Amino acid sequence: MHNPQEPEGFVPPVNPIPPVIVMLALAIVLVEAAFSLAEAGIVGGPSGIGWRVAALNDYGLNPLVWDALLVRGLGEVDLAKRFVTYAFVHASFTQALFGAVLLVALGKFVGEAFGSIATLVFFFGGAIFGAVIFCMLAPSNNPLFGVYPPVFSLIGAYTYQIWLRLGETGESQLRAFQLIGFLLALQLVFGALFGGGYAWIAELAGFAFGFAAATVFVPGGWNAFLARMRKRS
Repeated sequence: MHNPQEPEGFVPPVNPIPPVIVMLALAIVLVEAAFSLAEAGIVGGPSGIGWRVAALNDYGLNPLVWDALLVRGLGEVDLAKRFVTYAFVHASFTQALFGAVLLVALGKFVGEAFGSIATLVFFFGGAIFGAVIFCMLAPSNNPLFGVYPPVFSLIGAYTYQIWLRLGETGESQLRAFQLIGFLLALQLVFGALFGGGYAWIAELAGFAFGFAAATVFVPGGWNAFLARMRKRS
């Protein structure tokens, strides 16, 4: 619908970002801003220097949390919350910055294509699924934090959309996986240079969740996906 305050034919210089993505990115930015200001001595006083470490301990995740949750039950809120909260705390300003940029970039495409509800499912579902697989496969005492697993879930949804388009035009659908291939290769390089952990497990699991969940949220959903598979068999 045309906004009466805008002239006819007005085209915004920047396409609007879905509100859900703005809110998620803003949460990451605000948390990181608090840590960065505290480390600079601007807020928090002497104790502010330890805010980041305390947050990583209180809201981050490691496989021991999963083990404890299995023993105590899902009603243990302090443990269960970590499967979501880990995505909003980062080890450094740079990690948070790149995560927020990727979130906005991918979230814009996914939000426009699938809608706000689906985008939230991709984000939080990818975060939780990635965390569960991480806890099941990663060695004990290996921490997981940062927005990258849910971002990879958005990449999975975006990849599925590209995969469909390439199939409709008769092009090689393997091209849809170029982005995830590039990011994984980049991660291997950084891991070799600076030392890497096991976060890639959660990121790959997040990607798989986003790709699979996208089959439900595209027009026609699951039935259309089954029809395409039968046609190819």
